[in-house]
Amino acid sequence: MPDVTLTVDGKQITAPAGTLLIEACKAAGIEIPAFCYYPGLSLQAACRMCVVRIEKMPKLATACTTTVAEGMVVQTETPEIVQARKATLQLLLGNHPLDCPVCDAGGECELQDMTFKYGAASSFYAEPKNHREEQQWSPVVYFDRPRCILCYRCVRMCGEGMDVFALGIQNRGSSAVIAPNVPAHLSPDQLAHVDCEQCGMCIDACPVGALTSGTYRYKTRPWEMNHVATVCTHCGDGCKTTLGVRSTSSGAEIVRGDNRDKSGINGDFLCNKGRYAFDFANHEGRITQPLVRKDGTLQPASWEEALSVAGSRLKELRDSRGGAALGVVGSNRITNEEAYLLQKFARTVLGTNNIDHHRTADYVAFAQALAGHADRAASLHDTLKAPAVLVVGGDPTTQAPATAWNLRSNVRQNRARLYLANVEPIKLRRQAKGFLQLAPYGYNALAAYLAGDEAAAAAAAADHAALASFREAVKAEQDLLILIGAELRGAELKRLIEFGLSIPGAKLALLADYVNSRGAADMGLLPDMLPGYTPVGSQSALATEYGAGTQPELTKPGMDLLEIFDAAARGNLAALYVVGSNPVGRLGIDPATLKDTFVVVQEMFLTETAALADVVFPAANLYEKGGSVTNSYGDLQLVSKAGDTAGVRSDFELIVRVADKMGADVRKLVPFGTSTGLRADMGQTRGAQSGEADRHAIWLAANNLEPRLSPFDPFAILDEVQRLVPGYNVLRLQLLSGNDQHLSPATPATVDLSQRRDLVSPSGDSLFTSGTLGRYSSMLGDLQRNQAQQLVQIHTAAD
Repeated sequence: MPDVTLTVDGKQITAPAGTLLIEACKAAGIEIPAFCYYPGLSLQAACRMCVVRIEKMPKLATACTTTVAEGMVVQTETPEIVQARKATLQLLLGNHPLDCPVCDAGGECELQDMTFKYGAASSFYAEPKNHREEQQWSPVVYFDRPRCILCYRCVRMCGEGMDVFALGIQNRGSSAVIAPNVPAHLSPDQLAHVDCEQCGMCIDACPVGALTSGTYRYKTRPWEMNHVATVCTHCGDGCKTTLGVRSTSSGAEIVRGDNRDKSGINGDFLCNKGRYAFDFANHEGRITQPLVRKDGTLQPASWEEALSVAGSRLKELRDSRGGAALGVVGSNRITNEEAYLLQKFARTVLGTNNIDHHRTADYVAFAQALAGHADRAASLHDTLKAPAVLVVGGDPTTQAPATAWNLRSNVRQNRARLYLANVEPIKLRRQAKGFLQLAPYGYNALAAYLAGDEAAAAAAAADHAALASFREAVKAEQDLLILIGAELRGAELKRLIEFGLSIPGAKLALLADYVNSRGAADMGLLPDMLPGYTPVGSQSALATEYGAGTQPELTKPGMDLLEIFDAAARGNLAALYVVGSNPVGRLGIDPATLKDTFVVVQEMFLTETAALADVVFPAANLYEKGGSVTNSYGDLQLVSKAGDTAGVRSDFELIVRVADKMGADVRKLVPFGTSTGLRADMGQTRGAQSGEADRHAIWLAANNLEPRLSPFDPFAILDEVQRLVPGYNVLRLQLLSGNDQHLSPATPATVDLSQRRDLVSPSGDSLFTSGTLGRYSSMLGDLQRNQAQQLVQIHTAAD
């Protein structure tokens, strides 16, 4: 749209035609207060706080519903406007409780801020304030009716944003009240409840303390916490979350999660796992001391003893039985730097390619299919602006909630056309322009049919006419975004991608389950692939770096996850090194399988795998360390340390220390110190008053002076990743500034996908589960039980 010029408070500004006045002023640095207005939601014009004086208009106008016009002259702060806003505040405060000292929103309350600004300290009301008891609508949503100012943000957020409609309005006028969708008379406990996805978006949107969080309420104050921006450890969308942390006697406890500043890749969205399921970090079952098996039982040991036992035994078994008798299992919840270091440790210290992880999507086939096609890998940002989207398989609402949020927003705000192909009628069907009901297991046939194989139609869908019209509608789109679920892998996945590449401007993404499932594959936690999907045995800089030429066994693919445990069952696996994973519980392995195997586990809890170990190291989780992760779309983000638990160490440090105990050259494993040619500047060149170097990370990066003084510095490995891994030549300043950076796979060679075993095993997590980690989140457990109860209520009411 063309720009228009207007004058606001004597200042000339420009904005695109059609822009709301409140947004145009905000972009120009002019604040117009509002309670009911919220970007991305429908316009309510209910609070009247945003009133302004527009020249030639007979009365005050609401800035949240007025669009800019050429030559418009606006006043935002006049005595008349100040008095109008003050009167509005007096009305809102008529029944509002004066409990700011105990209210969770104290210090973050928009009503409190406006009251201080406009001085509405007195009231014309002499009657006692109406009082209502606080209501618990779910384990995580509490409602304090007297605090509510009826801005309707929560109602619109739940209905328009989440497409749930769990909140509504009862009564009219001064009797109006926000009400949940399970009324008291239909509830077994005779109390009102919400039957919803428990995302908590209504809580973040609330401008006052009417809606509060079950994990945070009455625990602390905003100014008593440190607020650390990091990445959620749960699903593959990799949402940014801001964790509120306070000091305790045992470290730093996480007490709140939100994203109110909207600065992340996910905007202001967080699902229930990102907002509440951080409590596993505070679980009483955390391992906080190394454990060593003695006389058949795991017993507490010192760090020195545990590291010595693990290092000496691994070295002994490597030297006596060779690297082929050792196995390594990594994780899709550790950082990129830890995943890269783990596979480097396996290949250069243990001398084995027997390394794997729980694969939740086939990123090898995805990378191979996109080889040679630049700018065809989609970012999460594309889901918010693509004119047309095709989703094949999966259920983004439960498996990738931020993706689903963006798709709903895109359809609502930009009229994007959404096409779905699925064996189930998933929730996003309500926003879809076209929905194709596939036959059971019909995804492979659909890929073949879309690629032009007419014979595959019978196996793809029962309705052949709908199938044909669906293909024609999709093929007619340009700049199409194709989101692929984990149901497709191998040659069929490649075929679907080839169909997508035939559409002009199309972009593609493969959705996985966990925060670093993509990063784990990118970093080479695979038996047949080095980092960057470089085939084992190929001539590459990575092979040269690792000295594969001097170790012939490293030129051949190793054992995959299933083969590792098959070897253990035959007595051919001398040692197993597990980092942040629970393969015994995941695969249902018989504990007797590992009876002749020396097992080392780095873990937070005594999982089924850790319980069988000979040495257990207490490990930090993703919220307790730094590094980077890569989401399903290839968006790279920095992870920052927020919480802390006494007695645990990062997986990065543990791998380095085990390697040191094995007699490995740590400087070769982690490039640090002056021997690598990297210079360090701790502030000397900028004077004694410059402060610590970590306060000037961006300045250091811009001047190529990044300190690498420790073998436990994950950025030292990131230097190597940038240098060696195809597709990971990242812009360091972009990362250090807190921004995400999109990466496209850059495979150096092709492989025969038909020769690779299909080991992709989606977790099938719901909104209220998160693999093994979900067991240790009390809040997720409460939400599961609440959801089951609500479903019973709905069915009972329907009967």
